[in-house]
Amino acid sequence: MEKKGKLELTWVGKYEEEKLEPRILIEDKSKSYGNPNTENMLIHGDNLLALKALENKYTGMIKCIYIDPPYNTGTAFEHYDDNLEHSIWLGIMKKRLEILRNLLAEDGTIWIQIDDEEQAYLKVLCDEIFGRNNFVNMISVNMKNVAGASGGGEDKRLKKNCEYILVYAKNYDLLPLFNGPYKYTEMSELIQQYIDEGKSWKYTSVLVNPGEKEYIGSTVDGDGNEIKIYKRSGVETLSINQVAKREGLTTQEAYKKIRNKCI
Repeated sequence: MEKKGKLELTWVGKYEEEKLEPRILIEDKSKSYGNPNTENMLIHGDNLLALKALENKYTGMIKCIYIDPPYNTGTAFEHYDDNLEHSIWLGIMKKRLEILRNLLAEDGTIWIQIDDEEQAYLKVLCDEIFGRNNFVNMISVNMKNVAGASGGGEDKRLKKNCEYILVYAKNYDLLPLFNGPYKYTEMSELIQQYIDEGKSWKYTSVLVNPGEKEYIGSTVDGDGNEIKIYKRSGVETLSINQVAKREGLTTQEAYKKIRNKCI
């Protein structure tokens, strides 16, 4: 009978357990500042030992964890061959992620920023530690504009301008619904706020006459469909203030009336 195996990521030294003695955090009061009763802490020292110390008191209590681990760029382990280098990096991450999972509350999440060199390996490792069913999102983060992007362009690769944030839940079923990072504000309130602060805002011109369009040619898209190109003449625009004055409206009223015509 064929033995059933499991899908996993493996590497040299994966199952070598490092014995860590319990650690105690000692406060340096000479460097403390502000409210002495706050629970905020800045810990100086080896992060694995620090996590082990936190585990004693904060297991199952942390709602949100963000980490930005060292990217395995090759310079951190320059004295090792490539295969061992990846093994060391994965071993380092595994030990820390296992403790971080213990620290998370049941409805907590962890956010891990990484580049494209190790993103795929880290995703599989996190699937193993947190459970694939607890994966929430992989967020693409635009780090640089194209002109300032690093690497590639002069070799066989595209320039890099993105990094990634892997998001995992301790227990996906206990996560609240995501309502978005936006707060609803009435447009009139926002406009008045900009006016009070002396700020300009994006939409200041209104299309009052689209003019006449003249066909000048066509092109095709990637599927061979025709895309017609037109030239417009006689286009007329007015500022928001001009529209408000002409219509006898306040700026806010003018915005509401012509909001779909702003350019």
